[in-house]
Amino acid sequence: MNKKITFILLCLIIATVAQAQEDRNKNILKSLTIGLEYRLKAGFNIGGTSPIPLPVEIRKINSYKPTTAFSIEGDVVKTFDNKWGVSAGIRLETKGMETDATVKNYHMKMIASDGGEMEGQWTGGVTTTVKQSLLTVPVLALYKVSKRWELELGPWFSYVLSGEFFGEAYDGYLRDGDPTGEKANVSSATYNFNDDLRRFQCGMQLGAQWRAFSHLNVTASLTWGVVPIFKKDFDTVTFNMFPIYGNIGFGYVF
Repeated sequence: MNKKITFILLCLIIATVAQAQEDRNKNILKSLTIGLEYRLKAGFNIGGTSPIPLPVEIRKINSYKPTTAFSIEGDVVKTFDNKWGVSAGIRLETKGMETDATVKNYHMKMIASDGGEMEGQWTGGVTTTVKQSLLTVPVLALYKVSKRWELELGPWFSYVLSGEFFGEAYDGYLRDGDPTGEKANVSSATYNFNDDLRRFQCGMQLGAQWRAFSHLNVTASLTWGVVPIFKKDFDTVTFNMFPIYGNIGFGYVF
């Protein structure tokens, strides 16, 4: 009796899976007939947050280290003909970097080791750590160069799920108010601008995809922000900073 029940259950499971696979194939074929395609992507982000161009206050970049940053994305592609199309998707991604720089007369608000707050023109070393988690919606125009190559260009819009911008000022001095103000030597002080980051970002994306196999793409893209990462009323850092990142990854085409 138990063997019969097991056999019947096994047959039902196989039939259910087969029916689900058949329905999936029918839906995919139906989508293809109306010019729709579904894609999944995964990749790594490498880049940083930077002013453009570098201001004179930043005299030297001593070190730069990208943090581990990834992206996972799902897209719906609509093709209009054998050349042009458009895609829209949702991307969960992280971005980050760590830098060390030597600066001069760099406006800064910091917390000293005794807990006191200081603000003025800083000359010395500065470390910066930036970490962000974002939910991004890219809307891209697609152009098929050949059967294997495809170019993409368009805007993206992000909501910052979490953001950090902090670091340390070390081995230097702070002048009160302006570069001629009273001088105070500082061995180490910290700063934290997490609460001053914008929740919404937007920018442009330029990329390319290579169809390696029938269902596998190799992807590469460059994204850059057009809106500064800090809120409009934030004036501690006197120049605008923008996220600029490259992405390399793979995609699966259904």
